[in-house]
Amino acid sequence: MLRGLSSFRLPLVRCVRVAPLRGLAKDVKFGADARAAMLVGVDILADAVAVTMGPKGRNVILESSWKSPKITKDGVTVAKGIELKDRFQNIGAKLVQDVANNTNEEAGDGTTTATVLARAIAKEGFEKISKGTNPIEFRRGVMAAVDAAVAELKRLSKPISTPEEVAQVATISANGDSSIGELISTAMKRVGTDGTITVKDGKTLSDELEFIEGMKFDRGYISPYFINTEKGARCEFQDAYVLFSEKKINSIQSLLPALELCHQQKKPLVIVAEDVEGEALTALVLNRLKLGLQVCAVKAPGFGDNRKNTLRDMAIATGGVVFGDEADMYKIEDVQQHDLGRVAEAVITKDDCLLMRGRGAKAEVDKRIAQIKSEMEASNSDYEKEKMQERLAKLSNGVAVIKVGGSSEVEVSEKKDRYTDALNATRAAVEEGIVPGGGVALLRCIPCLKNVVCKNEDQRIGVQIVLRALSTPAYTIAANAGVNGSVVVEKILSLEKNMGYDALNDTYVDMLEAGIIDPTKNLSCRRRWCRIPSDDGGNGGHGATERGATHVCWHGSWYGRNGSACRTARQNYLDYLILFALPRDQIPEELSSAYSISVSGGPGSTSVPQALEAGSESSMIVSMTKLKRKGEKGQPSMWWTQKRAPRRPLQGRGSWRTVP
Repeated sequence: MLRGLSSFRLPLVRCVRVAPLRGLAKDVKFGADARAAMLVGVDILADAVAVTMGPKGRNVILESSWKSPKITKDGVTVAKGIELKDRFQNIGAKLVQDVANNTNEEAGDGTTTATVLARAIAKEGFEKISKGTNPIEFRRGVMAAVDAAVAELKRLSKPISTPEEVAQVATISANGDSSIGELISTAMKRVGTDGTITVKDGKTLSDELEFIEGMKFDRGYISPYFINTEKGARCEFQDAYVLFSEKKINSIQSLLPALELCHQQKKPLVIVAEDVEGEALTALVLNRLKLGLQVCAVKAPGFGDNRKNTLRDMAIATGGVVFGDEADMYKIEDVQQHDLGRVAEAVITKDDCLLMRGRGAKAEVDKRIAQIKSEMEASNSDYEKEKMQERLAKLSNGVAVIKVGGSSEVEVSEKKDRYTDALNATRAAVEEGIVPGGGVALLRCIPCLKNVVCKNEDQRIGVQIVLRALSTPAYTIAANAGVNGSVVVEKILSLEKNMGYDALNDTYVDMLEAGIIDPTKNLSCRRRWCRIPSDDGGNGGHGATERGATHVCWHGSWYGRNGSACRTARQNYLDYLILFALPRDQIPEELSSAYSISVSGGPGSTSVPQALEAGSESSMIVSMTKLKRKGEKGQPSMWWTQKRAPRRPLQGRGSWRTVP
């Protein structure tokens, strides 16, 4: 028995470490498969956007996980709200989203037409490329046709001149809502073309229009003890002095000269500073309560450079100076009467401050306005331009505020989108004029495309695709109205140049006389034409001509530092390292040295130039990316130095492969 037990052995248990999931692995498709998947995404997004087009277009409901569903007819809003499950289909959808976003950034409206045009050109372009059309020549033909159409649109354009035409443009962009058109026309007439019109959520059931004259900013009194009226929680002054300071005011001694000066003149004083605190604030409040001192302290609006610029604007508008600036040219202790600004009326509440009818010199104000305009032209930031536009309006004709009313958050949001679109369309119309709407202007460009000179058949194919795409907007508007789009397009082409189809009333009218007009800028914006997705290429250059996601990739496995097993999600095994790529024929000669990329690695590794020599002329190569030996204790190591890439060494075995 004991002998039997001695021969018994327990099973040996070994701990085996399971390799982590390859979460960073990439799927790669090429040729027809890649184009077909992308085209499905293009169609899905374009179909969702196209149903909103025209006066009888449908609304689209967008789901949100953190707020109420959004109902909208705004093309760019619909496009942004679409995310497809299939990654390759989603790439196609994102390309069209870029078209809508670019158009919205440049023109502010017309994104639905941009999406419809992009889909029409992309769909037929994919088909032609699959049948052997040269993509480079095809792209040149597309761009030649686009240039000819844009030139014809500008020739057809007429300037906008009357408030009625402004209302017509806004009404059409707001999907036929005349009340929106009239409200925007009234606002623009009051504040002028350079004035600021803002759209905000209202608190009533109806829409309201409020005009703000003078310099108003969203900062109120620092202490409620400055209130001097029983009409409400506010402080009101007539014919007041204003002291501006970029710095905090802590000492009452620094304010005494200004207070004595105002007391001698028997004028109230408004102090606008970064902050007023400590003994300075305490002394002002006590003197206000016990002696009836007419004073009020307000925090300066904004932050950083925006606050400095706003203070200078207010100082120029009121005829004063800014104390405590960077140069420290003016000190509060040395204040003189001419250093203080003057306003006819000041109204300060707990939330905002309004300075009306400043006494600044008109020549200085005009000079400041010209300076802001030049800064706007030089700026590339949309945020900075928006802030400059607000400052410009406050210096010129004031601000108009449209408060959008409604019975629910969903209703207010939908109407607010239409107000924004109508406002952008109106500004575009004032800037570059108007053309007949309803897709008529694009149809009138068709004859000029027949005269475009093509050097070869592939360019002619590109021109013909754009020519056929020009009829798509009119076709879509008619189809959404429930009529045969092809019949409507043929009928419009047979009529005189301004005649078109009124989808709302189902009749053919003179579009200009009927007030069915589009801003020229919305249609002639070159970024809306087949831009998928680059700025310098059309759909035929960077959408339909794509041969795949990339043509050069590292085939093999990547490991963590020192050859050890991966320990974090960022160091998971990879089958492919996909690098940013450019078509080989688009490499600038002066950057050729950047592409002599050496790759060190295990057995079978090679260099990218050698790998490319085995591929076709249209192969892709790594752009502005250098891989070099890091030299880590003799281990094969690679360093990815592309901008925005993680700067960490990666080790692996494999080789570069080029797919024709």
